[in-house]
Amino acid sequence: MIVGRAVTERMIERGIDTVFGIPGKQSLPLNEAIEHRDGIDFIVARHETAVTHQAWGYAETSGRMAATVVIPGPGDMNAMNGLKNALNDCTPMLHVAIETDPRLRGGDAIHETPPDTYDPILKENLIVTNPNSVAATVDRAISIARSSPRGPVRVGIPKPHLAMDVTQVDIDEDDDEGVHHPPEEPLAAAVDLLAAADDPILIAGGGVRASNAASSLRKVAERLRSPVVTTYKGKGVFPEDHELSAGVLSASASPELLSLMRTADVGLVVGSDLDAVATRGFTVELPTQLVHVALDIDDIGTGYDLTIGIVADASATLDMLDTRLTAAGVSNAGDDRASNVRRAISRRIEPLLDDMPPITSVRALQTVREALPREAIVAVDAGGFRVWGLNVFDAYGPRRYVNPGSWATMGTGLPSAIGAQFANPEMPVVAVTGDGGLMMCIHELHTLAAEGIPVTVVVLNNNDYAIISEEAGRRYELDPDEYGWSNAPLDFISIAEGMGVSSTRVRTPGELSDAIADGLSSTSPFLVEVPVDPTEPQASEFMNE
Repeated sequence: MIVGRAVTERMIERGIDTVFGIPGKQSLPLNEAIEHRDGIDFIVARHETAVTHQAWGYAETSGRMAATVVIPGPGDMNAMNGLKNALNDCTPMLHVAIETDPRLRGGDAIHETPPDTYDPILKENLIVTNPNSVAATVDRAISIARSSPRGPVRVGIPKPHLAMDVTQVDIDEDDDEGVHHPPEEPLAAAVDLLAAADDPILIAGGGVRASNAASSLRKVAERLRSPVVTTYKGKGVFPEDHELSAGVLSASASPELLSLMRTADVGLVVGSDLDAVATRGFTVELPTQLVHVALDIDDIGTGYDLTIGIVADASATLDMLDTRLTAAGVSNAGDDRASNVRRAISRRIEPLLDDMPPITSVRALQTVREALPREAIVAVDAGGFRVWGLNVFDAYGPRRYVNPGSWATMGTGLPSAIGAQFANPEMPVVAVTGDGGLMMCIHELHTLAAEGIPVTVVVLNNNDYAIISEEAGRRYELDPDEYGWSNAPLDFISIAEGMGVSSTRVRTPGELSDAIADGLSSTSPFLVEVPVDPTEPQASEFMNE
């Protein structure tokens, strides 16, 4: 069998039906095989930085895995940003990279890079040496990517191999998606500790999403009547309109939320490594009695002293905790700790809700949330507005809100929305981005138009890297708008229209609501530009005043 066809067949057999990439001469044998095979699609991006973000958005919003295909050297290295993002977020991905012809390696062949260049940003890097083993290597890569903790796996296939007609050697390679159950001794100790708690708190991370444990989390929270705090990566794993939802642990967490966490007598952390971003360099005070559940033993106890550590799957652990807490007759009375925190946040942001243009990011984000149906999938870019969004934009489901984790790279919003739409073709998908983030992936507006992808893009435009400029003016001898471009303002309407995307500019909350309704009712891509106040405060400062 032609190797390119063997790769295609193996992806389909293992449940991969969507590939994001940019073709090159080196990849054409594989592109040809995909093109002539039903049941799999190749989505052509406009830059390799987008393809891994697209596959990441696909997986984050569906729980299924996509693949990427890039050429050697520049293509592979452009894709590294998204691979590192996927690694940090434990998102499974098959990354197929065409390798330099082995006969030319070491001779400065076109696009040649050492294969180990990519090792630090991957779960594993598999290099094919024998053309007979290509399909088996793809099998192995998919299994590794899907095994816990999940992550991106690169398969380097030399260019000459793809066009060869050779027998493929098969091996038994099953998905290693077995559930890691909690050991009995720490589980029993955790049950006793939680059952005796007067003021417990739950902290949920992205691992709850990865293990499809949102419903299990809710059961335990309601059993304990415990406030739930999510990490920025866990946002959405607990519905934020639930009475027990207290907010998001991040650099912009309010003093009231931090106090809630500090004064709890027992903390249960599930599916989070309590990274330095969420915990402000491990300075956030957590309960002195702490139960930490994570899949990777190296994530247990980093930065914080533990009472109990459990290396296990979030879903299995939460299910067993709920069963045993129920058997123990635990049914705590509710309290208003979570609602008190939410009310304090509402009071704090009131000065930022003026309807007069230019509106603030806070007012715009609240308007977008109110205008969207509950089931909409929202892909959020990094940037100052996202930090606000962690506090004021409610997320209602584990796969309805996607944003980058500790890698925090800008330029993910639009590409990840594209991936989300392909993974969820029947669902409304909205990308929320800033002008800075959108300019880092602006080329993907053309992908929207060329592929006819009905994503609605909302860009909050302050003509500035405002989160940087604010600190430049506050802490350094630099102007408050040091890194803005108001002297050369961006016109996203002209940019979008030039790429074939219909667009509109709005200035008030009412106009924004109407524009979103227009976008959601359209079967084509639609961009909404919202000029926002360039002088508004930044969330990390304002929320801590």
